[in-house]
Amino acid sequence: MILSPQGFIRVGLLVFLTVVFQVSAMERIHVFGGQPDLLPLLVAAVAIYAGSVPGAVCGFLAGLTLDMMIGDSLGAASLVLTAIGYGVGRYREVRDPAHSLMPIPLGAAATLAYALGSAAVGFMLSIDASVSFDVLRDMLVLLILNTVIALPVFGLVRRVLRPTLAVDPIERRRRRRGPSQTGPIGLRGLGIGR
Repeated sequence: MILSPQGFIRVGLLVFLTVVFQVSAMERIHVFGGQPDLLPLLVAAVAIYAGSVPGAVCGFLAGLTLDMMIGDSLGAASLVLTAIGYGVGRYREVRDPAHSLMPIPLGAAATLAYALGSAAVGFMLSIDASVSFDVLRDMLVLLILNTVIALPVFGLVRRVLRPTLAVDPIERRRRRRGPSQTGPIGLRGLGIGR
């Protein structure tokens, strides 16, 4: 991501609007006894398109804003979302995630990491620490729902961040040239064709 005021404003507005939408509207949507959680998808999308540092900052801001809005233990969600943002951003920097279906497994992995990380932090801090099969069922439903909505969320985040991205991984993949048509292996450096 190009470090500009426009980029910071776009990410900040995305975080704020997503947290407000999550707290106000998504709490009323129940599918199969669970509800989708947009925050791990938002953080993963910002991290995959912008990099590890903007992803970690987005995760911290999203977690802090969520904790302040719902009055939960301050920093519990920030810790987990910061780690997710940094991890997904590092994946982008090390690998070439330029496939158009990349949001599906990435959204599933980020959601699973968020569910397990939130459960671990909540258990360590004894915040609503309940262990039962209902927790596993809720995690599975959350994972399925977030996997289903990953493509539209990633597409929306990409559309919002596109003007401020230094490199768009999907566009880079589309513009890649095919293999060059040269001669035999021994003559490639000499500029001699077949």
